[in-house]
Amino acid sequence: MVMSAKSLFKKNESVVGLDIGSSTIKVVQLRKEQGRAVLETYGELAIGPYGGLDVGRATNLPADKIVEAVKDLFREANVTAKIGSISLPLSSALLTLIELPAVDDDKLAKMIPVEARKYIPVPISEVALDWLIIPRSAEEVEKAAGDHKQDKLQIMIVAIHNQVLKKYEEIVKNIGLEGVSFEIEVYSSIRATISRDLSPMMFIDMGAGITKLALVEQGIIKNVHIISRGSQEITIALSRALNISIAKAEKMKREIGLSGRDEESKKISALIEAATSYIFTEANRVLLGYQSKNNKTISKIVLTGGGVLLKGLPEYTKKWLEAEVVFGDSFSKVETPAFLQAVLTDAGPEFSVAIGLALKRLQELG
Repeated sequence: MVMSAKSLFKKNESVVGLDIGSSTIKVVQLRKEQGRAVLETYGELAIGPYGGLDVGRATNLPADKIVEAVKDLFREANVTAKIGSISLPLSSALLTLIELPAVDDDKLAKMIPVEARKYIPVPISEVALDWLIIPRSAEEVEKAAGDHKQDKLQIMIVAIHNQVLKKYEEIVKNIGLEGVSFEIEVYSSIRATISRDLSPMMFIDMGAGITKLALVEQGIIKNVHIISRGSQEITIALSRALNISIAKAEKMKREIGLSGRDEESKKISALIEAATSYIFTEANRVLLGYQSKNNKTISKIVLTGGGVLLKGLPEYTKKWLEAEVVFGDSFSKVETPAFLQAVLTDAGPEFSVAIGLALKRLQELG
């Protein structure tokens, strides 16, 4: 779901995708060459210290601190592009799937704000409203015909509070970018990681503060859910239980994770599992509910976000959700130097939003 500025720039311009997360900011710079997206530079910066917190901790920085961090990251990563896309947090948006009669665009544009009032808990004047008509699959069209609902449209409504947009517009104004478009992070992540597989799947994006779930069919988001826990809960639980620093707990989480083998590391894995179980209990509930409601099987789970780099998580996810589990390999969508391929494959889940944003901007430039 996009809120974009029209481009007045050349087709061969380099573009940036800027993912402003709760614990890190990530940037990717791409250019188009012979029809392919080519990686020029990328980088990541922890923002906990800008808010007086440890590396890895989630924080809600004011606009001026985010500007400071972005400028530092751009300098370190040698970002030169002046146009791009920036992520908007899913936690600041409301996404709702509704059904309306199949009418012409003018009538639909008048009906949607009226219908949206039923779902948006603030006055409609306080939000920016966007929507997307969801194409029906052949199976859904057949079922709708049988239920005499073929004259209905499925529409994804997206509402973002004006104050959130104002904050991000202030950031844009002060970091030196022009012609910027915004997109809710989950759409960017899916663009970067989905392939030709159009079967029903679940995306699990584990950030530091929250975990986002998206149910996707035919490449289209059908349902989203936010779990108010993320990877920092695991780190904090380890730090408290073992009386160690956040930095040491973060290292243990990455190196031992859920795959402890000797007696000591198994204890660490047990602590991590206890801190992780709530997230996957919720994910399993959402998955089973969606399957039951839609009479469909989710056969693939795609893991994205920095939190999914927890060692042993794919096997743990498969045990909970009983489906094929893969990491989102976002760098596979771009041309990269051969000597970096192994590193970038490992980093793929972390950079899915930034790459998805840059790919979107390249598409907009034509």
